[in-house]
Amino acid sequence: MKVAIVSDWLVSYAGSEKVEEAILELFADADIYTNIYNAEAFKDTGFENRNITQSFIAKLPGAKRHYQKYLALMPYAVEQLDLSRYDLIISSSHAVAKGVITGPDQLHICYCHTPIRYAWDFQHQYLADSGMAKGLKSNVARYLLHRLRLWDYRTSNGVDHFIANSRYIARRINKVYRRKASVIYPNVDVDNFNLHEQKEDFYLAASRLVPYKRISLIVEAFTKMPDKKLVVIGTGEQAEKIKQMLTPNITFLGYQPTETLKSYMQRARAFIFAAEEDFGIMPIEAQACGTPVIAYGRGGALETVRNGETGIHFFEQTSAAIQQSVEQFEFKGITFDAQAIRHHAEQFSEMRFRQEMSAFVYTKWNEFIVQRGF
Repeated sequence: MKVAIVSDWLVSYAGSEKVEEAILELFADADIYTNIYNAEAFKDTGFENRNITQSFIAKLPGAKRHYQKYLALMPYAVEQLDLSRYDLIISSSHAVAKGVITGPDQLHICYCHTPIRYAWDFQHQYLADSGMAKGLKSNVARYLLHRLRLWDYRTSNGVDHFIANSRYIARRINKVYRRKASVIYPNVDVDNFNLHEQKEDFYLAASRLVPYKRISLIVEAFTKMPDKKLVVIGTGEQAEKIKQMLTPNITFLGYQPTETLKSYMQRARAFIFAAEEDFGIMPIEAQACGTPVIAYGRGGALETVRNGETGIHFFEQTSAAIQQSVEQFEFKGITFDAQAIRHHAEQFSEMRFRQEMSAFVYTKWNEFIVQRGF
């Protein structure tokens, strides 16, 4: 069978791209289709030396750096990708990839990281964080998001089978598309994050510094706990805001290479995670190091962090809730077994992902060819 892998965009090598890379390992001859491909970001990865087709958006000014500005064109662009010569299409979608056009003799499986967050239940948060809660720009954005929702729902009918990256996303898929989804957790390179049982007296927060990650809430909480140390690693649009909030007990390191981040994850007393994520890879990486996680109890963290066993959940996205959870972690005698935390993280391994993904795809393919009488 001829296989095509479809991605929203390939501009940086992060979580969803690592999922796609693992899928590529299952199909040595698969071709890749996407809106934009930044080859510089994918050196020494499984994307190199692959046949990659980009949409017309790749030719527009500044597409690689400012691809978000072309979001309104992407539904149209992805429909122009000609996949008619392929038997199996696997879309890796958190925006528009699932909207590719396929026919009745093609099997389309969508690995859905999420229905488009900023078009559905996160619309109001997205507009507020972008400074578009009111005014003319807000009205234009709301109309475009309305049109995007209509398109997104319609194109869900072109998917034969949905795979969700968590039970949380499976519920969102059912809510938005009224479709059932199987759950296959993303691949996490737990083998690259070694167990380290000796912990030091500091907490760690690490992430892209964008509003929805809520790193500023973590920093705010520690400004009120001067006797507790916090290390912050990451870069992004909120870096300057966070620098202005720092107190002597908080160390801001900005961007750090993977090995440095890993070292801090291994030694931290706990990793703090305040975002509502679809899945969340960093909490798994921290747990692979034997480090407990203090996490906001919504979204994927409810599945990846076991409350009272591998970490603690807090249930309000506020600095006060974070402060209370840290105090609970320290003063109520809760102890955590580093080896047990590591064992929990191992269920999210890359090998597990490849096995589950391969079994799912080939089962559905065999069913498909029987149904079609091939």
